[in-house]
Amino acid sequence: MNESAVSVASTEQPDDGQSILVVDDDNGLLQLMSMRLKALGYRSRLASSGKEALIEIDRKRPIAIISDLKMDGMDGIALLEQVQSKYPGLPLIMLTAHGSIKDAVVATQKGAFAFLTKPVDREELRTTLNQALDGTVGTQMPKVEMGSFVTRSSKLFQMLEQARLVAKSEVNVLIQGESGSGKEVLAQAIHDASPRFNQPFVPINCGAIPEELMESELFGHKKGAFTGATRDHPGLFLAAQGGTLFLDEIGDMPLHLQVKLLRVLQERKIKPVGSSEYLDVDIRIISATHKNLIELIDTGSFREDLFYRLNVVNFELPPLRDRREDIPLLFSHSLEKVAQRYGQLPKRVSPDALECIVSYEWPGNVRELINFSEKCHALSSGQVISKELVNQSLPQSQHSDEGQLSLSEAKRLFERDYVERLLSISRGNIPEAARLADRNRSDFFKIVKKHGLDAELYKS
Repeated sequence: MNESAVSVASTEQPDDGQSILVVDDDNGLLQLMSMRLKALGYRSRLASSGKEALIEIDRKRPIAIISDLKMDGMDGIALLEQVQSKYPGLPLIMLTAHGSIKDAVVATQKGAFAFLTKPVDREELRTTLNQALDGTVGTQMPKVEMGSFVTRSSKLFQMLEQARLVAKSEVNVLIQGESGSGKEVLAQAIHDASPRFNQPFVPINCGAIPEELMESELFGHKKGAFTGATRDHPGLFLAAQGGTLFLDEIGDMPLHLQVKLLRVLQERKIKPVGSSEYLDVDIRIISATHKNLIELIDTGSFREDLFYRLNVVNFELPPLRDRREDIPLLFSHSLEKVAQRYGQLPKRVSPDALECIVSYEWPGNVRELINFSEKCHALSSGQVISKELVNQSLPQSQHSDEGQLSLSEAKRLFERDYVERLLSISRGNIPEAARLADRNRSDFFKIVKKHGLDAELYKS
C-alpha cells in the first residue's frame, strides 16, 4: 500500500473493525472515496491492489468492500472470487467506468452486491451502502431466478442459462445431484420455461412406490386387472399428457419396468395393465437421481440403452457445501417465506451467526437448510437470530452413525477435524497452522478452502 493511503487508513480513520475497505490502484480515487465515505459517516481503510486488500481483510475484517473493477494484477473479479471463498457474507460493491458496464453486470452475476459507475453519485453511494449494511444479511444480494430456483452462484448461473435454452426444446433431461440439492426444483423450472408451461407437471419418486404397484401407477390399469382394481386408473403418464413427467430417483426403477419405459420413449405409446389397447402419449420426460448410473450399468441394475435415452442433456447440481455463496441468500429467502406464511416480519440473522451457518457442511443440502431456517424462526424470541441459537440448533455431529461412513468420508471428516484443531491452536494464523501440520502455506490454505473453513472465525 502506498504511503499516503497508509496515512489515511491509520490516522484519519481508526481501525475499530467497523470500517469499509476501498480498493483501487488509482491513489487519487482512493483519496476521493475516503473523503466521500467520511462525509457519509463511514470509516474507511484503503488498499491499492487486490493482493493488499486480501491482507487487509485477513488483518481485520471490514463491514463492506468497495473495489474498482479494472486493476493491474488481481482485478475486481479475481478479488471478488477470493472474498466469496473466504468470507461469503461480506458484501462487495464494484466500481466501474461507463465503458465496462457489461463486465460489471458479469460481476453482479458472479456475486458482487452491486456496481456503481464513476464518478460515483453521493446519494447512490449512500443508498447502496445502506442496503448492504442494513443487517438483513444476504437479503439484498443479487440473485438469479428461474422459476423458484434462486442462486447467486456463478456455476449455477451458467447451468440455469443452459437450462433456459434446453427448456425450449423437447429433449429428455437427466438431473444428477445429492438428495436435497434441488433436482425437482430445477425440473419444475425447466417445465415452467418450456412451451408446455401451461400443461401439467407431474412428479413421481420411483423409490417411494412399491415395485408391485409401480407399473399401474405409471401406465394405469383397467378395472378388474388385478385384485383391488375396482375402477379404471389412468396412471401418471396420462395425467401428464401434454406436459412434463418428472421421474425422480430413476436409479431405483426395477429392470422389468425399465424395459417398458424404454419402449414408451421409443414409440410414445403406453398400454395400461389389463388392457389390450395402446394409448398415445405426448409428454416430456425429465429424470433425476442421486446415484451413479454408470456404476449401476456396470453392475447390471440399470439398462445402458435407457440411460442414453434419458441422458440427452445432463445437469449435475453441486452440493450446497460447494456453493457456499448461496447459503446466506437461501437462508434469508427461506426466512422471508416463513414470515409470509405466518403474516410476520421476516427475522434477520446476525453476521456471526451467518458465519456459523455458512461454515456448516449441510449434508442434507438445500432441504436441510430450509428446515433449519424454519427451526430458527420458531425458536427465536426476537427479530434477530443469534449465534448462540444457531450453535444450539445445528446438529452436534453431521453424521449420526459414524459406523455407516465410507472410508473416503471418514478420512474427509478426520482431515477437517484435524485442520480445525490446528486453526484453533494457531488462532486462525494460516502460516503457523501450516507449520504445525508440516505443510507449506499454499497447500495448507487449499486444504482449509476445500473444507469450507474460515480462518477468521478462529482468531478470537
